[in-house]
Amino acid sequence: MPIEILMPALSPTMEEGTLAKWLVKEGDTVQSGDLLAEIETDKATMEFEAVDEGVIGKITVAEGTEGVKVNDVIAILLADGETADDIGGADAKPAPASSNAAPAEPSEATEPAAGYGRSGSAAQEDKPAAPAAGSKNGERIFASPLARRIAADKGLDLANITGSGPRGRIVKADVENVTAQPATAKAEAAAPAAKADAPKGSAMATGPSTDVILKTYEGRPFEEVKLDGMRKTVAARLTEAKQTVPHFYLRRDIQLDALMKFRSQLNTQLEARGVKLSVNDFIIKACALALQQVPEANAVWANDRTLRFEKSDVAVAVAIEGGLFTPVLKDAEMKSLSALSSEMKDLASRARDRKLAPHEYQGGSFAISNLGMFGIDNFDAIINPPHSAILAVGAGVKKPIVGKDGELSVGMVMSVTLSVDHRVIDGALGANLLAAIKDNLENPMTMLA
Repeated sequence: MPIEILMPALSPTMEEGTLAKWLVKEGDTVQSGDLLAEIETDKATMEFEAVDEGVIGKITVAEGTEGVKVNDVIAILLADGETADDIGGADAKPAPASSNAAPAEPSEATEPAAGYGRSGSAAQEDKPAAPAAGSKNGERIFASPLARRIAADKGLDLANITGSGPRGRIVKADVENVTAQPATAKAEAAAPAAKADAPKGSAMATGPSTDVILKTYEGRPFEEVKLDGMRKTVAARLTEAKQTVPHFYLRRDIQLDALMKFRSQLNTQLEARGVKLSVNDFIIKACALALQQVPEANAVWANDRTLRFEKSDVAVAVAIEGGLFTPVLKDAEMKSLSALSSEMKDLASRARDRKLAPHEYQGGSFAISNLGMFGIDNFDAIINPPHSAILAVGAGVKKPIVGKDGELSVGMVMSVTLSVDHRVIDGALGANLLAAIKDNLENPMTMLA
């Protein structure tokens, strides 16, 4: 029986993506592990591999198609001995049901498994499209269309049902014998579902409507720029962060003269190895060590608790066309400056090409955003949840400095601002963390100890 190839979830948060490019065509024979397509998520372009072997019988989603939902059918795979005639109406739209005709009941045998699914039966043709998956503890719920329909009819919350199908998929047997929820419980379950259907905390969900804004600028020339997945995600996450995370800000000036001198000496010695350290490499190391020196601040907010970490996983904002990535340098406190420099260059390069894997830009408790290279003296960065803090780094500029003996001199000074989540880090704790960062940068040789 032909196998449906479904749009995969390539990251924990992926709900839809763009089928950027097919790497196969109809009639091609594929083996398990062969690359089928390139798929763009909100953050990266990733390659999608075949799970089964067979012949590509039909491609149902053209390359370049945006907004393809996870678990939508994107192609049909034919097994050995099957032909295109065996596909039947698997990808055809169901005909409207007659008002006096009883709807056909889909067979459990036609339910697709997670990833790939079976197709080709008449029952499958009549099966309604699966609604968008819900979530359970932040994870997607996978359920067959028939199981979803039964659950909806009985008023059941799929989040409370354990699936027995492949990869925990909820199937017909899992929902058949579950007691229906009272009407009040059903109504309560519907409320969060309705809320989930609305744009999640995005800037598009607040303020004047699009029609009102367009009318405001009626008669003025402008160009409408369509939002891609990354820009939508940035808008939603940062609006949510600014609205829900209680930010407060701590500011310090850091003298860089000792660091600049030490950096110059190291780069002279490392030149033969092709290594050139940047000021940002020292900042990453200083922050990683500070999280060890003030371990209470190396934590994230997890709704009803905080998670405190042993290692320093530091994210660094990288600007790319249309948005930004925050690749994470794991165990940064353990790595040498040259190792951090090499890893950061690699992550930044692949971030700009949108070639990072999800595990390379997810996680961490602390982030760094450096706009000093753009000539910005100081700024306030928005925390990227679940991080508890982000350091905004300004440019190093020459300023007058009053020494301990009152003597006036000129030195290189860098202004930094630490944005802090007050749920995790209180004022005094944040001040201690920033003091440790400042001390590490003003005494750079101690970072090699």
